[in-house]
Amino acid sequence: MNMPMVEHAGIELPSPHAGSGTAWQPASVPGYEWMFMRDGWELMAHGMIFLDYNQQGGPRGEGKAESLNMGMLMEQHRIGAGTILLRQMFSAESLTSPHPGFPELFQTGETFHGQPLVDHQHPHNVFAELSALYTLPLTGKIAWELYGGPSAEPALGPVTYIHRASAAELPLAPLSHHLQDSTHTSFGVVTTGFTIDRVKLEASAFNGREPNERRWSIQPATLDSWSGRAWIAPTRNWTAEYSVGRLEHPEALEPWSQWRETASVEYNRPLRGGNWASTLVWGRVQKIGIGTTLNSYLAESTLNFRQRNYVFSRLELVDKDELFPQASTHPVYRIGAYTFGGVRDLIHDRAWQLGLGADVTFYSKPAALDASYGQNPVSFQIFLRMRPGKSAGMHHH
Repeated sequence: MNMPMVEHAGIELPSPHAGSGTAWQPASVPGYEWMFMRDGWELMAHGMIFLDYNQQGGPRGEGKAESLNMGMLMEQHRIGAGTILLRQMFSAESLTSPHPGFPELFQTGETFHGQPLVDHQHPHNVFAELSALYTLPLTGKIAWELYGGPSAEPALGPVTYIHRASAAELPLAPLSHHLQDSTHTSFGVVTTGFTIDRVKLEASAFNGREPNERRWSIQPATLDSWSGRAWIAPTRNWTAEYSVGRLEHPEALEPWSQWRETASVEYNRPLRGGNWASTLVWGRVQKIGIGTTLNSYLAESTLNFRQRNYVFSRLELVDKDELFPQASTHPVYRIGAYTFGGVRDLIHDRAWQLGLGADVTFYSKPAALDASYGQNPVSFQIFLRMRPGKSAGMHHH
């Protein structure tokens, strides 16, 4: 959630770098939301809807009309010397793209009818986040945070792609999602940490299991997994993080646990008449017990110019070992996905932004996959994107 970090009626938002969960984005990232003040509460609403025709290429591809969507509500109030921020995020994707979800070549992770999902991205849960964040200043430059909820995001990975400014115009999830930021909806999270000027250190205990196929339910379980993360925000345009965590039995059909490591850098630069946001992410998963190590690399950038125009790209290299779940062996294949696209706002005012966009994705892969995926598959999307207008308040640091 990109919130304008300004003071309203004496209430100071918890961090000038707020992203998703307790993650940080650059303080200069623009916000798209509606804001109100009532009885000492600061109320915010944010959301996005993509109405999309998605055509995935090659023999294992398919075409589908679908909608990716989410809505978020936030309520903030001062409590004593600190501030409480309540967040609720919802998604109707289980209705607008029912299982097995969104076609996406080479995507893996989670299940459908008890079988591993392959070449599809799963819909998000109806209750994607139900959380609370309490921030207590201890000195002028030191604050303590306590965060958590029945559906929340542990301190593991970068800002999730749903909330990254560099991914704001890209409908589909990265192929590296399950190696980087798939824990953004975890059913049971407790996080605590300290912000010391431009540095934040935090740790989480959480339920490491991926959500099951019942997308409308909350599925609490033991907080059996843990993570730690360090952030630095040297200027209002830069943030960087490193995180490590152990996830106990995250995948329903895999008996082993995982170590996950991530490192990321985000850069944002406000421009006259626009904005430029970019992200670099490395994510690694080590499957404990079988010795498999998977790496992923992502570069993502969105340029907004002359107010109404956007061009974007996402470049990925991802290791995949789940493309053929019924095979007796599961070799690791290095997949490349290279997406380029653009959006033009048809409506662009303080209330709404409605954009018409398209993108195309090319791939690189081992020749051994040609028989299944074709020699040179190409995928494309044509979509309408709707969201609130840009907030008048801007971040500061």
